[in-house]
Amino acid sequence: MPIIRFMIVDDPSIMREGLKLLLNLEDGFHVVGESDHRIECLHMLSELNPDILILNLCMSEKSGFDILSKLNQDANRKFKVLILTDSDDVQFLSKSMKIGIDGYLLKSAKVDELKKAIYFIMKGETYIQSDLISILNDRNKYISKDIDKIHELTNRELDVLKNLTVGMYNKEIALKLNISERTVKNHISSIFKKIGVSDRTQAAIFSIRNNLIDIYN
Repeated sequence: MPIIRFMIVDDPSIMREGLKLLLNLEDGFHVVGESDHRIECLHMLSELNPDILILNLCMSEKSGFDILSKLNQDANRKFKVLILTDSDDVQFLSKSMKIGIDGYLLKSAKVDELKKAIYFIMKGETYIQSDLISILNDRNKYISKDIDKIHELTNRELDVLKNLTVGMYNKEIALKLNISERTVKNHISSIFKKIGVSDRTQAAIFSIRNNLIDIYN
């Protein structure tokens, strides 16, 4: 079997060094490069052309989503992308899948599952850590129930809900949307009734859960 070549993109840490050592000790695996910087990473990828990029989404220098989005603008990209991250936030998983990835693992995953993921994605399959599948399924159940509620909202009510979600007060929403504060209050009352919540916090959770706003940009 040909050697599988890796590039690791993550903050410098014991964990990154440990991952590099672990992969290099495995027969048929070889780390050809590593980086913690977006521009350097993109340059190295074009030069090294690894089989698999192992990418952390939560880096201090720049969000891994920036790198992921840039990579998926390249229709000629050949290498696979395996997310290996600290966050078990299902929003990260959902957004990654929408942008386009080949695998998603938490750093808490066992070595055997990491190797399993690598072999899966090298065969052209997508691998999601087993612990996360049930979380994603639960979220999708919520979303399927919420779709009808979202369709009941008018475009103006959606505008009000999105601004409410990012913490704007009624007066601020009124100024931004060029409507009266009383109209904002009426819209909020209608929104609460249609989506089945009783306060602004619950409305914001509904909005975030259904990706009505992107809280990671």
